[in-house]
Parts: sequence; structure tokens; C-alpha cells
Amino acid sequence: MQDAKEEVRSRLNIEDVIGEYVQLKRAGRNFKGLSPFTSERSPSFVVSPDKQIWHDFSSGRGGDVFSFVMEAEGMQFREALEHLARKANVDLSQYESGADKKFAQKKRRLLEAHMLAARYYQQSLLSNQHALEYVFKKRGLNREIVQNFQIGYAPEHGTALVQFLSKKGFSRNELDEAGLLNRFGSDLFRGRMMVPLMDPSGQVIGFTARILKDDPKAPKYLNTPQTLLYDKSRHVFGLSQAKEAIRKSNYAVVVEGNMDVISSHQAGVTGVVATAGTALTEQHLKALARLTSNVRLSFDGDKAGIAASERAIPIAQAVGVDLTMISLTDDAKDPDELIQLGAEKWQAAIDAHQPVIDWIFAQYRQQYDVATPTGKKAFTEASLRIIGLLKDATQYDHYLQQIKSITGGYVNSLESSLMKRLSETEKDYDIKPTRKVRNPRIEAKNEFDVQDHLVGALLIDATTRILLNDYAVEIFEGEARRATVSYLKKHPDATFEEVPEELQNYESYVKIVLLRAENRYAAWSPQDRSLEVAKLLRQIATKHTEMKNKLLTELREAETIGDSDAAAKLLLALNNLIKEKR
Repeated sequence: MQDAKEEVRSRLNIEDVIGEYVQLKRAGRNFKGLSPFTSERSPSFVVSPDKQIWHDFSSGRGGDVFSFVMEAEGMQFREALEHLARKANVDLSQYESGADKKFAQKKRRLLEAHMLAARYYQQSLLSNQHALEYVFKKRGLNREIVQNFQIGYAPEHGTALVQFLSKKGFSRNELDEAGLLNRFGSDLFRGRMMVPLMDPSGQVIGFTARILKDDPKAPKYLNTPQTLLYDKSRHVFGLSQAKEAIRKSNYAVVVEGNMDVISSHQAGVTGVVATAGTALTEQHLKALARLTSNVRLSFDGDKAGIAASERAIPIAQAVGVDLTMISLTDDAKDPDELIQLGAEKWQAAIDAHQPVIDWIFAQYRQQYDVATPTGKKAFTEASLRIIGLLKDATQYDHYLQQIKSITGGYVNSLESSLMKRLSETEKDYDIKPTRKVRNPRIEAKNEFDVQDHLVGALLIDATTRILLNDYAVEIFEGEARRATVSYLKKHPDATFEEVPEELQNYESYVKIVLLRAENRYAAWSPQDRSLEVAKLLRQIATKHTEMKNKLLTELREAETIGDSDAAAKLLLALNNLIKEKR
């Protein structure tokens, strides 16, 4: 789809697309504005029309128009491409062939069927007095929230939707693939309040339906089955409505029920989404991680809620998300009930979030009487199993001390069986728990800014490149940095009006570093730039040597204590550190 990507890019001005999200002002050849990703007061968000690139100096993010939409909308690349193609009036089917084209055509047909179904259900709501009373009086929803979530009503007549969509040219097979039919070939949803399920761009991909007349023989809620469009393990309910609030507040709240989301949005607390019950998956957290690294869960304190929170810990660590928990007040059974007591109570509960391990420990203390030997043993074993999930050794030590404090040191008697507990954790959660020897890659902060400053100075000032002769490319980390520096060593007189062919795979990186360097070094004298390059080269080379020595020391320690998992990770990190891309 490279040709399609370039066609979309050529038809859109990056400043116009980003200008829909950020108020931009001309600043020389570039545009500047306040970061949409942080709460800054001085504008440090730069858009370069010449380079077709953007960079946010406050958060360190940057890229092209596609990466911006992915960041701002929480989309994957294909979704961003489709979104921008619609904006640029580009028909992506022209760039598809064979199976891909057939797949894309089927997907478009299913999306159209869902869009028409949602409109049909909305019209049906307006014409049914019983449904109107249920939605507006019994559920207490207002007109704005009904419109925002496109809430509707499915008539009780068994083939109402089938007849409507058949007249629009859809076959029974298409409606079945869309998940709109039951096994008898008639409407799946009947006599229910309809709540559309939407993708991050707001396109309807399925429905969740609440029955109006409670029937013990019928499920209270009925959801679209898995289809080409809808996968409950990936879908985050309310994300299209919540993404702006999540991005601004830098946290997302995950609740169990879709109606909890709708009630929260109506109360003005809009950074709230839901998954399918408590079944939080890696795909759910990855979708949220595109908008924020802070996720707050509002799960019940029952066995299911605790188990779900436990399962979420290794997933969150793998994705890089900071997981915390929300406890409801006033004996409310769910967020919807708490909101009825006052929206401020719900917001206060969100603000009082606590680390997931602390929350789990609190639930354990309610389950087990730690004043008794039996309770101490049960609490300690459960707690050791949970902290065994932690990758960070400092966190592990912190919570180990908490367990000792809570149990009066009882954990000491279980130290010898700790490795057995960790083995059980590994089996239960299908992960490799971290031992005492830590992986330095996990602990690393954004130390690459120094390297990027150096690469930028080398890019904009060819006279500084002679200083590279005394250093190996291997002191730089990452393929993009090594490839760029390697190119500069081979072509010390190169200019960068256009990114050279050899660096096309790293085009975004080169453009972003150039943009940063122009802002940082453009006003410096050649002598000052040369001194800066020399200083940064020494600093990076020294750090590279220190890191190599540190890894060697930790590798020897891991081999000494027989920790093969840690040794393998450290050996891989060492190989990556000293490996030079040629």
C-alpha cells in the first residue's frame, strides 16, 4: 500500500490535518502550537510543511501525518490510512489486488450495513413510545448522549431489519456475515435498546442490546457475535467518544459495563471506556496505550474482579502501561449507581486511584484473617504469587516488605519455597517471572535524546562530521541512528534537502532529527556546534563502555547463581549493544 500512502500524503497538507486538532500559528517556514499530548503553556509543537513532518518537543513524539492521526485517534496504521484516504477522497481499492481487494470490498459492505442498521434503529426509537420512555425516563439518558452514542431501538417484529436492508441491496449472506441475523435467518436483535459498538474512528462495527421487557428465558444483554469487523478481545467500547478526554487528561478509566460508560459520559466524566466485562486483553491495553500509559480499572472486588486484576498485571507490564485501581464509595455496586449519587463522587473515586498491587492486597486482607496462622499463610502465598509477576526488582522488594509487615514477618518462613511459588506463577500466567538479576533494558529511560541531538548536529553541519572518524558506529543505539551515522561517515559532504535513497527506510527519523536540530542548533556558531559534537561523542562513547561493562558484570553474576533466563536476556542485550549494522 506504499503507493496509496504516497497518494494520500500528496493530496493532504500536513498542517491542515493537524490544524483540525491543534491551533497552529506560522513561525517562519514552520507552524507552532501547544502540544495536544501534554499540558504545556508555551508552544513547543512544531509542524514542518517542507518536510511533511511534525515533532512535539514536550513529549518527544513525532512523525508524518499518518503517525499523528495514529497518536491522536488511537488508530493502527491501516485505520489511519483509511481515515485519511476518506478525507483526501482517495479510493484505496485502486491500490488493492486479488484477495486484498476482495477482503476490502467485503469489509466496506459490512460497514455500510452496520451504518444503515444504526440509522434504522435510531428511527425506530423515535417512532416507539415504549422504547422512548425506557431510554429517556427509566434509563435517564438525555438527548445529547443518545445522539452521541447513536442509541436506537430494535422492533419486536422478527424480520424488520432484514426487510429494510434487503431493500438496500444486501443479501442474506452479507447480513449473516455482519452478525445481524440469528440462526433462523431473521433479526438477531428484537425488542431491545440498541447501543452501537464503534471502532476508534466512530464507524459502527456491531451492537450491544439491552432487552426492554425482562424475560427470564432471554439474556438481559445480547452482543454481536465475532465477525470480520467485531472482535470482543480487541474492541474498546466508547473509545471514539473518549479518546480526546483520555489524551488531554493522560489517563483512561476502564469499567465493566457499557452502560457505566454512557452514564459517565452523560455526567461529564468522558475519559471512560469498557471492555467485554473484566476480560481485559493485551489488544485492549495496546489500543489504550496509543493514547496514554496510565490506565485506571474500576472492577468489582469479588473473585472475578480480583482475578481479572491479577491477569492484567503481566499484560500491562508487557505493553508498558501503569495500572491502577478505582474503589467505589458509598456502597455503590457499580459506577452507574455511584454517578446517580453525584458525578463528583465518581470523579473523586477516579482521583483516589491506587496501585494495582495495593488494591489486591486490600482485597486479600478482607478475604484472609491475617491475625490467624491459617490466614497469614493464605495471604502470604497469594501475595507472593502476585508480586512474582513484577518485572521491576525495586517494586518486588517494596511489596515483599509490605507482606512481611502485614504478616508480622511470617513470609520469612516461606523464603525457601519462593522459587516454587514463582514457578507456579510462570505456569499459571504463561510468563517468565523476573529474578534478582535485572534486565537493564527494562529500566532504561529516554537516554537517546543525547544521541539524537548529536545526530542532528551532524546532519545540519557537515564540518562536524570529521569528528566521527575516531568513533565506531556501534556506540549508537538503534538501527535508525546507526544507519544515519554510517551514511554520514561514508558521505561526509552530503546535504539533506531530500532524504537519500540509502536512508529511505528511516525517513521519518531523519526528518524529525533534522527538525529538532534546526530548532536547537541553527543559531549556534560553527565553533560552538563543533565543540558540542565533540562533547556529545565523548559522553556517548563513555556511556557505551560503562553499559557494556555493567552488562558483562551482571551476566557473570547471573551465570554464577545459575539464572539461565536472566543470563540469556543479558547476553542478548550485550550482543545488541556491541553489534554494528553494516
